[in-house]
Amino acid sequence: MSKKSRYKVAMVGATGAVGEALLAILHERHFPVSELIPLASERSAGKQVEFGNKQLTVQNLADYDFAGVDIAFFSAGGSVSKVHAPRAAAAGAVVIDNTSEFRYQDDIPLVVSEVNPHAIAGYTTHGIIANPNCSTMGMLVALAPIHHAAGITRINVATYQSVSGAGRSGMEELGRQTADLLNFKQAKPSKFPKQIAFNVIPHIDEFQANGYTKEEMKMVWETRKILEDESIQVNPTAARVPVFYGHSEAVHIETRDKITAAQARALLEKADGVVVMDERKAGGYPTPVGDVAGKDPVFVGRIREDISCERGLDLWVVSDNIRKGAALNAVQVAEQLIETYL
Repeated sequence: MSKKSRYKVAMVGATGAVGEALLAILHERHFPVSELIPLASERSAGKQVEFGNKQLTVQNLADYDFAGVDIAFFSAGGSVSKVHAPRAAAAGAVVIDNTSEFRYQDDIPLVVSEVNPHAIAGYTTHGIIANPNCSTMGMLVALAPIHHAAGITRINVATYQSVSGAGRSGMEELGRQTADLLNFKQAKPSKFPKQIAFNVIPHIDEFQANGYTKEEMKMVWETRKILEDESIQVNPTAARVPVFYGHSEAVHIETRDKITAAQARALLEKADGVVVMDERKAGGYPTPVGDVAGKDPVFVGRIREDISCERGLDLWVVSDNIRKGAALNAVQVAEQLIETYL
């Protein structure tokens, strides 16, 4: 049993898209908050954010003393987490970090609540728990049951990632460019390297020496760490698409043991956090708009055996990148943390 009935919570990045979703989900799930402190940069300090039926004033992160805080959510970018997350942990808070700053540090747990909740126990080393990349998150919620049953040896994945993954400025750019083009004006790229409206950009994050982007390599590194299997081969291509919310993934896997589409479907129908939407008819599959945006589960469809590979399986995986891909998982980790460890 938990030693406390309610917890003091700090929210770093409270004015951002993920911060807003975190505040909403904490309230929706009745997380036992005694006091919530919204924090952001000096530029955003003084703004109001909504938590339940209350309006809370955002405080300046740089000046804030984390003494007495039990849990601190960080969603303000890696550079902010690098400076302030260790400071919060040193003051006694358990940090749940939504950035990539600590994901690849061996002694900091990287957790998907449905996949490896046991890893939360490792928070005591640094007082920090890392949240995975949104694309890795959705994919592994769907693949973990199959991996446990048949042993995944290789993953080929192409992602179709919404602009909200680039933050509020990404959504604003898509909206602005769409309006401009529909009014016969020129679309001017700013946030993205090329026009995003009515387009697809096969480039997210910085290019690496091996020709992959950092976004793609995140899926390689994180999959192996979360599934605790360095032998899994992962070959990703990440693309940005003109969708506001929801990341889609065409996932092709090879398994050690043969598994049929029917067996995989049965596993996924029993899996926590998964909704199977897999009818072989028009509209019998999940899409970001109408099915997934604003929803908590990971949706899986187009489940079929790979005709080019004896032990291959193909799936279409869609999840809300802001909710499950960031905010919901962070809250689920916090729930498991207070239930078992605090």
